[in-house]
Amino acid sequence: MAEPQTDARLERSDRSASLTSRQFDWDPQSASVTRDQRAAYDEMRERCPVARSESAGWSLFRHADIMQVLLDPNTFSSAVSTHVAIPNGMDPPDHTRYRHMIEWYFDPDRVALFEPACRDVAIELVGRALRQPMVEAMAELAEPFAVTVQCIFMGWPRAIQTRLLDWTRRNEAAIRAQDRPAIAVLAAEFEALIAELLEERRRGATGQPEDTTASLMQESVDGRLLDNEQIANILRNWTVGEIGTIASAAGIVLRELAFNPGRQSQLRAMPAHIVSAVDEILRVNGPLVMNRRVTTRPVEIGGRAIEAGERISLMWIAGNRDPLAFDHPDEVRMDRDPALNLLYGAGIHACPGAPLARMELRVLVEEVLRLTSEVQPDSTRPTEIATYPSSGWNTLPLRFR
Repeated sequence: MAEPQTDARLERSDRSASLTSRQFDWDPQSASVTRDQRAAYDEMRERCPVARSESAGWSLFRHADIMQVLLDPNTFSSAVSTHVAIPNGMDPPDHTRYRHMIEWYFDPDRVALFEPACRDVAIELVGRALRQPMVEAMAELAEPFAVTVQCIFMGWPRAIQTRLLDWTRRNEAAIRAQDRPAIAVLAAEFEALIAELLEERRRGATGQPEDTTASLMQESVDGRLLDNEQIANILRNWTVGEIGTIASAAGIVLRELAFNPGRQSQLRAMPAHIVSAVDEILRVNGPLVMNRRVTTRPVEIGGRAIEAGERISLMWIAGNRDPLAFDHPDEVRMDRDPALNLLYGAGIHACPGAPLARMELRVLVEEVLRLTSEVQPDSTRPTEIATYPSSGWNTLPLRFR
């Protein structure tokens, strides 16, 4: 009798496993997805636009469904992590208070004051690229540009740039592996780095009492000064967004210029169109993969019932390539309605740093086009596509003339 009982248990186990696997519509970590995220997300948007997976919860691929979430923060909470991102990972009223506190750091006048320093960095890096027969544009231009302008904006010493890049890469790897213990360790590591920088300012050791980091030390919410943990939380949010996202965005735009001579010629002739062109290029191939929410009540999206407390993944790349929102979405077209572009989000959580990011990318493209006569791909070496949680390119060999 033992053998039949064993067979019966195995049969029930097989049926259970099969049932469980059928509950999921896709696997975001599968090789077929990670080898080309853009193509995979396009396919999912058409095949299963509201899809459930074990690792990402409910993923939304359609522009209209993503907008439904963005414009309803009461139903879709941003409080999704124990490592709270201030203010991105907060809901009103906390989000409102902290958002009001940080917005002036990205005021147009403040961004304009930073532009000359940003331009100096771009000139230095493009000039260096021109002195080489081939430049690996991610490692030698996009990433150094992103980390250098971040350090200058924050008032941090250039000596920590290597440390920041290393931390950013390890943080991305931990997110990719969904290694929660590693993510917690990295959060603590970043907090320790910020504590060092804050202590230097308290000792008056930096000689830059008016930098962004020092200013944050004087900020208060509800009559209480921000503590070290809160400042580190804000700066971690800005650093992840600035270094990883600006580097990715810069690589995407540089590749478009190199592989599309017509676009390059157009922007050389009409530099006033650079900002709108960059936004549109990044709509077609976005630097941000996804963002998260959690439902506060049962809701229906795209005909599927989602319970309270469920994870929601907003697939930015897919939404920005939705043909229901963008006619011929693969085409970079300057006549599109910019309000539909989800590059910087929408609703109360729209990116407060958008003016800074747009200025930095504009300045980089301006200097690339001003200092060169031609940007070409290096056909002797292949480009390597980035994988989640990054987007764009891991390697991008180019020739600057």
